[in-house]
Amino acid sequence: MAETTRSVHSQALHSTVVKKVLMALTGLVLIAFLLMHMFGNLKIFIGQEAYNHYAEWLKMDLLYPFLPKGWFIWIFRAVIAACLVIHVYCAAKLWAVSLHGRGSRYVKKKTRDQSLASKIMRWGGLTLLLLLIFHILMFTTGTITPGFTYALHDPYHMFLGAFSVWWVFAVYLIFMIVVCFHVRHGFWSAFTTLGANVGPTARIVLNVLAYFFAALIFVGFILPPFAVLIGLVP
Repeated sequence: MAETTRSVHSQALHSTVVKKVLMALTGLVLIAFLLMHMFGNLKIFIGQEAYNHYAEWLKMDLLYPFLPKGWFIWIFRAVIAACLVIHVYCAAKLWAVSLHGRGSRYVKKKTRDQSLASKIMRWGGLTLLLLLIFHILMFTTGTITPGFTYALHDPYHMFLGAFSVWWVFAVYLIFMIVVCFHVRHGFWSAFTTLGANVGPTARIVLNVLAYFFAALIFVGFILPPFAVLIGLVP
């Protein structure tokens, strides 16, 4: 009996259904992270003091005194990193399953019926991973410093310095276009996997919400660097 139970659990953990559910849940966590990050970036329009205060609060004071100063950001990073690893792992496994069954009529028909966002989803995910590494090397570790040479203690001037360089903005623009294609299709797929796509009305609502959040994230992330590039943020 115990052996049978372990076998069932093992099969469940390796099933495509479980992987899709894990992708859906981790994807929604990552979308929530993007919205929070977007909100923080928009503080660039309020000024240096507000932007730097937000960055300091996020890194040191959030959930203090429930947690010691500086602990939250590392717990938060660990959670986001775990979600990202699980998301990428499940995507790779599902991709392998898809490639294995590509010869069937069902898979061919499904491929023809996919939207543009769906078709570029997997390659877009790889692109996102590379651009995310670039983003971390610039704004988190300070390994790459185009447009700024000072330390990481002044996030406001890091932001201004980086996005005053045209090619940094161009890379960021590509990054956000791919992100928003990913969010549009990912939002739809996540709620469909979790059982929300139950009929024509639900399908319309999910589609509208998917486009809304993708557009919101794109505009919210692009406005601050674009304003810096054209000199609207001093």
